[in-house]
Amino acid sequence: LYAFFHFQNTYREDFRTMAEEPRNSSDPSAFAHTDTMSAILITAYSVALAGGGLGAIMMSFVLVKMNTLSVTTTAIINLVVVHSLLLLTVPFRLHYYVSKSWAFKMPLCKLVSAMVHIHMYLTFLFYVITLVIRWLIFFQWKDKVEFYRKLHAMAASAAVWLSVMIFVVPVLYFEYGRSGSYNDTTCFKFHKELQQESVKALNYFIIVAATCITCALLALQIFILVKVARKLSTSLWSHQEFWAQVKNLIFICVIIICFLPHHLFRAYYIQHVNDFDHLESYNEVFLSLTALSCLDLLSFVLSGS
Repeated sequence: LYAFFHFQNTYREDFRTMAEEPRNSSDPSAFAHTDTMSAILITAYSVALAGGGLGAIMMSFVLVKMNTLSVTTTAIINLVVVHSLLLLTVPFRLHYYVSKSWAFKMPLCKLVSAMVHIHMYLTFLFYVITLVIRWLIFFQWKDKVEFYRKLHAMAASAAVWLSVMIFVVPVLYFEYGRSGSYNDTTCFKFHKELQQESVKALNYFIIVAATCITCALLALQIFILVKVARKLSTSLWSHQEFWAQVKNLIFICVIIICFLPHHLFRAYYIQHVNDFDHLESYNEVFLSLTALSCLDLLSFVLSGS
């Protein structure tokens, strides 16, 4: 009995210590995450790196064999590129979470940190483009949506990436991490930026916009599925059109599972970022979920989409 109570007290003390592990946000040199949080982050990014890398390679072989100039194919090609760019930065994150110290320069820390956000919103954009094109075809507004020349597809893709390079990257590089002093041995601790009213307003706008667009996409896809179900009531499960619309749900499910939780939590995080130190770790965990969207290419290949 004595041993039981001794074990119980020791367990409680260990749990309390783990919960109160380096959470001192006022110390810029302190590693922000407990061992438990570090394990979650390492697992999430490792899965994204392995599955995303395999999916990008397999999808690249599929795209090479295709001889089409459709807008959907162009969007998927860009999706492969943006996933690959994120995956190139993941090893730096894993090294940091394992060693608990940033061994590289601060500019690289800013780039690695910003790349997660760039990846999330570009992926979201390419998803929306793909869904809209497929819906246009479904409603027979267009028989097919294709570029007439490869140069047109390249120009459209270049326009998107050029916009990111001109309007997004410079702002992130020069303005990201300017609101406080940051230690060179720590990374991804840029929450002080959220104290600026302009940054708060921008974040709220993005949260509302992303949530509304996601709800609109889901509602429209459900409407289409109901319409198809009524049209093909007798042969629903064997009809290709129904399964084509079901596969559209892959895009929306990725948005809901990987992107939406981050945005919803961020609304709370912005309000209480200075109240609870552990929120920083939770925010990083929700952000790591966005990296799991890299698994979409693998799901496309395996499902025959």
